[in-house]
Amino acid sequence: MLDQGAPPTTRPRPQGGGGFGSRITRRKPVDRLVAEGGQGEGGTLRRTLGMWQLTMISIGATLGTGIFVVLGESVPKAGPAVTISFVIAGLTALFSALSYAELAGTIPVAGSSYSYAYATMGELVAWVCGWCLVLEYGVSVAAVAVGWGEYLNELLDGTIGVTIPDALSAAPGEVDGAIINLPGLIVVLLAMVFLLGGAKESARANTIMVIVKIAALVLFCAVGFTGFKSGNYSDFMPLGVAGVSAAGASLFFSYIGFDAASTAGEEAKNPQRDLPRAIMLSLIIVTALYVLVAAVAVGAWNWKDFEGSEASLTAIMNDVTGQNVWGTLLAAGAVISIASVVLTVLYGQTRVLFAMSRDGLVPKTFAKVSGKTGTPRVNTVLVSLFCGALASVIPLGKLVDATSIGTLFAFGLVNVAVIILRRTRPDMPRTFRVPLGWLFPVLGFGFCAYNMYNLDAATWKVFGVWMVVGLVFYFLYGMRRSRLETEPAAAEVSAVK
Repeated sequence: MLDQGAPPTTRPRPQGGGGFGSRITRRKPVDRLVAEGGQGEGGTLRRTLGMWQLTMISIGATLGTGIFVVLGESVPKAGPAVTISFVIAGLTALFSALSYAELAGTIPVAGSSYSYAYATMGELVAWVCGWCLVLEYGVSVAAVAVGWGEYLNELLDGTIGVTIPDALSAAPGEVDGAIINLPGLIVVLLAMVFLLGGAKESARANTIMVIVKIAALVLFCAVGFTGFKSGNYSDFMPLGVAGVSAAGASLFFSYIGFDAASTAGEEAKNPQRDLPRAIMLSLIIVTALYVLVAAVAVGAWNWKDFEGSEASLTAIMNDVTGQNVWGTLLAAGAVISIASVVLTVLYGQTRVLFAMSRDGLVPKTFAKVSGKTGTPRVNTVLVSLFCGALASVIPLGKLVDATSIGTLFAFGLVNVAVIILRRTRPDMPRTFRVPLGWLFPVLGFGFCAYNMYNLDAATWKVFGVWMVVGLVFYFLYGMRRSRLETEPAAAEVSAVK
């Protein structure tokens, strides 16, 4: 790391006319990352969120996707052993969550893992991480919005006996005659309206929705357990370890969201103390509920019946009770709870782009902050329209795996960032430290790599194309417009040997 006390004439100056290697490895100092917290174009973000709101944001962004939406995609891969798949995905998330908790308390900024990579591994790696976060957050919003439409139809059918026709409630190619997933578009636009009102107002709405979703899942467990059949577990692992691993890789999508709390680092009242606590507490609550609900669901329904069912919990409730009223209640809870996932994940996406824009790597419009609401309004509108468009035309399964691979890559980098920052800044104050030295970050990286390996070839091709597009954008725009390019004294420089 560059000696900050050295005379200006002795410092390497890679920016502008410097070497290519020096330019892509320049780092943004941690002190500067923290000092710039909240600063945007024309305004600042407001610190209004306490630990309770941060925990609810983390739970809101996580709880719901795996159970309400993706369970029907994962059980056919693993059979009753899907509970083990949830544990595998949860362990992967746990090790990464520990690393997130340490870095969130040390570098409490809106950029999340993008900013952590910028401070430790340099600009190119940071860009790649940020680009993965765009894939993670943006596409997961669309994926969850797609599933929201399934439960909306269940609710409409159970209350007024009318459903939205397939032509207007499914993505093209998902069912015959499908034109657009209109409910998916609508829920994204509703979330946009909440976010434009301000972070505090959005957090209040999210808290209410989180309470509703937990109540809905507890209701499901209570009713579903009455239909529990031990025989459904007789063929526990019908597709072997490979099936369990494949389901675990896809179900990692279910744990996306705990890192959303880290994107609130510039709007938290006491981020150093509250962010680590919120991240760990939310992951514990979510994992416990996921495993419990999955166990009850498979016990109440034969695993083969999950094929093609995106609203499987409602169907299970109806089968167990023989009445539609319970399934309708669950569908109402799912409609509300999945909307909270869309709201909080969309929030995370806008804050990551806000940080990238402030650093000059994406256009300045994403860093413009409204003086009235303290929110990046243009950013929010643009991201919402993009996610809404994806939700309206892309089938659920393709969105889930694309989201998982982007998330796993970003999480892997966070584990590496913990190790690097401990070496380069060992004396930096840390409100939380990952236990057992480097062991857990190394395990976290290993789990992420293992789950990425188990994703199919088509997902890797999509990821490869996404990365190529991102690198082209970086070299043609980001590298030249970076503030570390235009403000040479602002960087820490890694010597290129």
